Amino acid sequence: MCGIVGVVGKPARDIILNGLTNLEYRGYDSAGMYLNDLNGNEYLTKAVGRISNLKEKLTPDEQGLVGIGHTRWATHGKPTVDNAHPHFDETKRFYLVHNGVIENYVELKEKYLQGVKFHSNTDTEVVVQLIGKIAREKNLDGFSAFKEALKLVKGSYAFLLVDNTEPDHVLLQRISHQ
Repeated sequence: MCGIVGVVGKPARDIILNGLTNLEYRGYDSAGMYLNDLNGNEYLTKAVGRISNLKEKLTPDEQGLVGIGHTRWATHGKPTVDNAHPHFDETKRFYLVHNGVIENYVELKEKYLQGVKFHSNTDTEVVVQLIGKIAREKNLDGFSAFKEALKLVKGSYAFLLVDNTEPDHVLLQRISHQ
């Protein structure tokens, strides 16, 4: 179980921190956030442990009008900074947070992502790397690449995705198989 927060159009940092604080009961192994100020500045901050550890790592300069955040209860991969969300694809075009379990992440990694350098041991990074690869290979916009990638993903999940070529919005997908 994890908590995810996305913000568009307002100073995002404090809203995300407040949201993550309210969702901390859903995961306290690690936390992280990605912010984009829409002027070419991006900030990715991650910490092991509680939200207070994330707050300590943030600097006053880390602000943004778009952002996503995550508080993690580790299900795939140990509680480390590398395994903390948000995760990014190899070109750092896409940033993703995720709540849920991707049942076929090993299959996706082996079938579609050979040769990709991974920074974590999470199912989430497999999905964001897949989105990035599909976007590059098919020359797709972020929304279309997201849709194509999710056709291959099996599981119950919620995703928030930022595409840095269109950073003024956050894409969301939720699938529940209950």
